[in-house]
Amino acid sequence: MTDALETYLADNADRRFSSYLEFLRIPSISGQPEYAAACREAATWVAGQLGAMGVEHVEVAETGGHPVVYGDWLHAPDAPTVIVYGHYDVQPVDPIELWETAPFEPFLKGDRVIGRGSADDKGQIHIHLRATEAILATRGGLPVNLRFVFEGEEESSSIHLDAWLEANRERLTADLAVISDTGFFEGNRPAITIGLRGICYVQVDVATTAVDLHSGGFGGAVQNPANALAQMIAALKGPDGRIRVPGFYDDVVALTQADRAAFAALPYDEEAYRTALGLSALVGEAGYSTLERRGARPTLDVNGIWGGFQGDGGKTIIPAHAHAKISCRLVPDQEPRTIFELLRGYVLEVAPPGCSVEVHYLGGGRPSLTPIDHPATQAAARALEATFGVAPLYIRDGGSIPVCASFEKILGLPVVLLGFTPPDANAHAPNESMSLANHETAIRTVVAYWDELASLPR
Repeated sequence: MTDALETYLADNADRRFSSYLEFLRIPSISGQPEYAAACREAATWVAGQLGAMGVEHVEVAETGGHPVVYGDWLHAPDAPTVIVYGHYDVQPVDPIELWETAPFEPFLKGDRVIGRGSADDKGQIHIHLRATEAILATRGGLPVNLRFVFEGEEESSSIHLDAWLEANRERLTADLAVISDTGFFEGNRPAITIGLRGICYVQVDVATTAVDLHSGGFGGAVQNPANALAQMIAALKGPDGRIRVPGFYDDVVALTQADRAAFAALPYDEEAYRTALGLSALVGEAGYSTLERRGARPTLDVNGIWGGFQGDGGKTIIPAHAHAKISCRLVPDQEPRTIFELLRGYVLEVAPPGCSVEVHYLGGGRPSLTPIDHPATQAAARALEATFGVAPLYIRDGGSIPVCASFEKILGLPVVLLGFTPPDANAHAPNESMSLANHETAIRTVVAYWDELASLPR
């Protein structure tokens, strides 16, 4: 880092922190319609930040859903062009009673900024905003060409993004895409994510009669939707952790010996991981390590289940309906729609008589895998080591970022997953947090990364 840049960052530390909290106060929950106006407010806020620092062609672009924020700075001749991606939308905040304070009233506790979006992903958009601002303010120009694409539907399956990418293919010409929506390894070790799982998300609805029935008068004569749903869910996985849906594993690319050796070489303390979670045991698919199951094997999990009486006391009914939300995390070369059809077919096959069952596709995204030896990946590794003081690990993340596969398939771009959240950030959970040290150092990392990319042979 140059003295001028460090001086600028020091002089603007308070303003930078205030802007971070300001961004986090906007309740941009994309999956709940009542927050649509807040999502647009967040998009407008980001666009305003880009324009104020000198980024050009800034637009809050309509998508048919929550808007995409676009902007570019393209004045670095003979330098690479990079798409910088992030998402300004956030997850719902329930269970609200487990938060230390209101989720959209962020605050600093020790070295942690606590608030919804502090890590996933507003905090990482903010890193890129402040890094770009610092370079432009101190140098008058960037070492590389940047196109910013910040969407507002990542937490609700990016349902309009692919169409927007297709429609804007010509103006999204670039050499690579950088996604900062990932994190560090256990112990807050700097890491580059080279693999992401895809996702298939479904809802199962089971119904019988139009209204709840008295369990004394009708019990033993009619199907209970809650019992039926439990029976169907129990049929989806075996005691060995294997998913029983026929054809589910057909397209899975098997781990090589080299893949398994790379997982085994990571500095991972499984017992410490179990203890930190307060669990009596770790479970999963037989024949694979915990890290392999987390990052490189497909899964099927019930995310929510409801139906019938749930209030205090007793109410002896047979519920009229029951429901479940189920997600499958996918690995190369599984396709979300294919998995949905297989899952839907099997659920209908194992459904007991006396009830109607519907299975709905709620969204999905493809898995992604990036080569470690790609020059852009190695440039990111050098930038991380220069700023955090240690060479990064290469990891596969169990989460899903649908746009990663979209950049590869639609725009033909390699993707570098350069994220900075600590592993205990509580993303998607109450008291989500971001290490302020990670956040501040990451600003320097982004600056160093653009310089590294600019120095690569064209």
